[in-house]
Amino acid sequence: MDETQIKNSPISNNHQSAIAGGGQGMDRVIAKKTWTPRRIAMGVGALLFVALIGYGLWTTTGGTKLRVQEERLTISPATTGEFQEFISVIGTLEPVRTVFLDAAEGGRVEQIFVEEGAVMEAGEPILQLINNNLQLDLLNREAQFYETMNYLREARLAMEQNTLNLRQQLLDINYQITRLERQHARNEELFTKGLISDEEYEQVKDELEYQARSRELTLVSHKQDSLMRRVQVEQLEASVTRMQRNLEVVRANLENLIVKAPIAGQLTSLNAEIGESISNGQRLGQVDRLDGFKVNVPVDEHYLPRVNMGQDGRFSLSDEEFGLEIQKVYPEVQGGLFEVDMFFTEESPEGIRRGQTLRIRLELGDLSEALLIPKGGFFNTTGGNWVYVVEGDQAVRRPIRLGRQNPQFFEVLEGLDVGDQVITSSYDTYGDAEILILQD
Repeated sequence: MDETQIKNSPISNNHQSAIAGGGQGMDRVIAKKTWTPRRIAMGVGALLFVALIGYGLWTTTGGTKLRVQEERLTISPATTGEFQEFISVIGTLEPVRTVFLDAAEGGRVEQIFVEEGAVMEAGEPILQLINNNLQLDLLNREAQFYETMNYLREARLAMEQNTLNLRQQLLDINYQITRLERQHARNEELFTKGLISDEEYEQVKDELEYQARSRELTLVSHKQDSLMRRVQVEQLEASVTRMQRNLEVVRANLENLIVKAPIAGQLTSLNAEIGESISNGQRLGQVDRLDGFKVNVPVDEHYLPRVNMGQDGRFSLSDEEFGLEIQKVYPEVQGGLFEVDMFFTEESPEGIRRGQTLRIRLELGDLSEALLIPKGGFFNTTGGNWVYVVEGDQAVRRPIRLGRQNPQFFEVLEGLDVGDQVITSSYDTYGDAEILILQD
């Protein structure tokens, strides 16, 4: 390459520019990268190593810890006191006695005598039904009854006439026998003296024997005829008795078409309208006694073995407390509940009404001394197997064992001492933390 070519080349020009700039282009140092991928990887590894060591030291020196705000906690002391196991239930006031009105006979509503809510006396009419078929049945049965009565009277009359005829026949036969016996006695004297013939003597004797046999046959015939007629009369009398009872039933059914109040009380419901057809057994309403109330209480089936007659309950109303006692337990379980009837142990409160609800503390056991902690949200997480117990500025997880309970307290059997401060609020956000650090 000659000198002219060198001067015109790009390299030569750049070089000359560098020289013209005081030679700085030839002395510039290229900076090296500080955070190379290799160094980043080594740093992350070192941090992980330190974290693992810290975690190991943490777990070996007291378990996982969690910082919580103390003001958000509910801390309750473990105390001793009288404990009574009871459950809170809701009962409904009902009359001491309720009698339902069911139609004993079907029919059409012809007349309604009283309105719903009326106070009734026992036997007072409520409504009138009409049933034409029942009335026709009564008429037919009455006709059959009177016809059978006529047959009975005829049979008795025939029996009496037969008896009278027999007496008349026996009277005639006895008369003939008496007459022939006298004549036969005279003939025997005359026959022995030869004053009468053999034929005359035998004729009287044969007639006497005939009359005697005729009397025997008449007695036997009358006896058989009397037995037959007596059986006939007895059958007719039985038929008359049955028909009379049937008539009484039909008449009673007709009387049942007038629906009456079975007891004195209030007609709390009446489900009938004039002209409506009512079927046999249909519920028409109910009558409640007004002289007292009972409380019907549904109870969870879990407590069925522990609920018995005689157990007490209490409720508050208008700042007063009233006592109840279980007097009837219904063992049938429906929908996970069974029912009990509770009655007031003293005078019932004034102003209570049918259908009013009461919140009742139903006692399941007697009073006893026990170590107690209040109920709280902690139970939903721990199931009562452990709690956080406050120790200074932290709360430590501790296993416990609970026993009985009521709506206010748990009975503590193991794991706590009197005065221990227990966190009873919810543990839902604490996870598996072994220690809670309490912060102000």
